[in-house]
Amino acid sequence: MAQNNIATTSAAFLEIGPGARSLGMGSSFVSVADDANSLYWNPAGIVNIQKNEVQSFYSPWLVETQYYYNTAVVPMGALGSIGVSFTAVTMDEMMVRTVQEPNPSEYGQRFDAGNIAMGIAYAKKLTDRFSFGVQAKFIQEKIWQMSAQGLAIDIGTLFITKKDLRIGMSVSNFGGKLGMEGVNTLVDIDVDENIYGNNDRIDGSLGTSKWPLPLMFRFGLSKNVKITNGLSILVSGDAIHPNNNPEYLNLGMELDVQDLLFLRVGRSHTLYQLKFDDLKNGIGPEQGLSFGGGLKYQIPRGPIVKVDYVLTDFGVFKNVEGYSISLTF
Repeated sequence: MAQNNIATTSAAFLEIGPGARSLGMGSSFVSVADDANSLYWNPAGIVNIQKNEVQSFYSPWLVETQYYYNTAVVPMGALGSIGVSFTAVTMDEMMVRTVQEPNPSEYGQRFDAGNIAMGIAYAKKLTDRFSFGVQAKFIQEKIWQMSAQGLAIDIGTLFITKKDLRIGMSVSNFGGKLGMEGVNTLVDIDVDENIYGNNDRIDGSLGTSKWPLPLMFRFGLSKNVKITNGLSILVSGDAIHPNNNPEYLNLGMELDVQDLLFLRVGRSHTLYQLKFDDLKNGIGPEQGLSFGGGLKYQIPRGPIVKVDYVLTDFGVFKNVEGYSISLTF
């Protein structure tokens, strides 16, 4: 069977994209990058946010996990823009099961697992059409009494041509390797089982391997086309090169009606094909089409409120929903 890099990276939750709007467009957002979720897709995009923005995204994710992404952006005029982000993946507690006790009672030990990432970003316009952004992140994975921590950097650029064609590029999760550490690796060792009466309870620790982060390179194009007064369509496409999967394309579009109602459709992992030598046909992704919509409302003498929704077909995992709410003030 041919070699591939599937499941050779740590912190897989970093590959989950946030934002009902961006996901509704098939995750083709690296060149759009014009709201607070840009910190994930392309940190250079936050420089084009004109007012303070706070956004929160929630999705009941696969296999009974919960995904949260919260972000805030503060523009500072000629000095650039700063932003912060917080990502969390959580799950309910489960019973601890062992070989000796595969069916524990309800009063037995419980464990949980969860991942977090916290980032701070800065972006600045280098010219009137070209901007650059960077985000530094702290990453942690945890399960029971084991955890892994590390640091990573996201880098992005955004260029807008004279004809308003947006060109975006980003590199996400550039950093070191993560490896689990904790008391669950502690074991008792008998140095020589053939010697009677020696100390057979010498403290030892099992070694754990370290794995690289899911490095992703994105390149994308997008353009907003005006159809009539109050009606326009945004089309976008991204090419993705990850270090743990084949290359693929993300495609999407957004229909804007009077800057009030938004309808979206997209597809991620287009042309994705995992091939093996012993199979004539490759294995495609579970992700299917994404559909979304949103409403934008200006509260009189108050902030702008945006509410977005996305529904994504995930094949055998059925449908995954997501909800976003943002305030601009």
